[in-house]
Amino acid sequence: MSATSAPSVSPQLVGSLYVEHHRWLQSLLRKQLGCAVDAADLAQDTFERLLTRREPGTWREPRAFLTTIARGLVVDLYRRRDLERALLEAMAARPDAWAMSPEDRSVLLETLQAIDDMLDGLAKPVREAFLLSQLDGLTYREIAQSLGVSERTIASYMATAMSRCIELAS
Repeated sequence: MSATSAPSVSPQLVGSLYVEHHRWLQSLLRKQLGCAVDAADLAQDTFERLLTRREPGTWREPRAFLTTIARGLVVDLYRRRDLERALLEAMAARPDAWAMSPEDRSVLLETLQAIDDMLDGLAKPVREAFLLSQLDGLTYREIAQSLGVSERTIASYMATAMSRCIELAS
């Protein structure tokens, strides 16, 4: 069975889980985040994620399952805010270099989030090699010396990173 024809979670099951557990999940998230608005958004996003899952839903412990999904969304929220904070700090440090419209800033933040998502799936040395190459402009030889590995290893790391970029772009 191909990925596009794989069975998905039934909307009825998600609806039932929503009715039974939404208030509980939102309360849990509100306690964790300290913000009712973020909690409401992430609770809603948790159930939306269920609708896009590719395996049939037959969970014996729905609250544990919902908590796992919500925990991942909380991590994503914090990572996105860290990126936004880092960008704002960089802009404050050099305002002349960052004169951009709110729309351009939004596109830049989306791009940074996509890069962060891509890098999150890579092993640490692969991520470091990719960043040294793409951000610092180092050669494979310089990266190999910096990381204490061979140039062949760096070439392999870069192939892995580029494959990941292509995979996520398609």
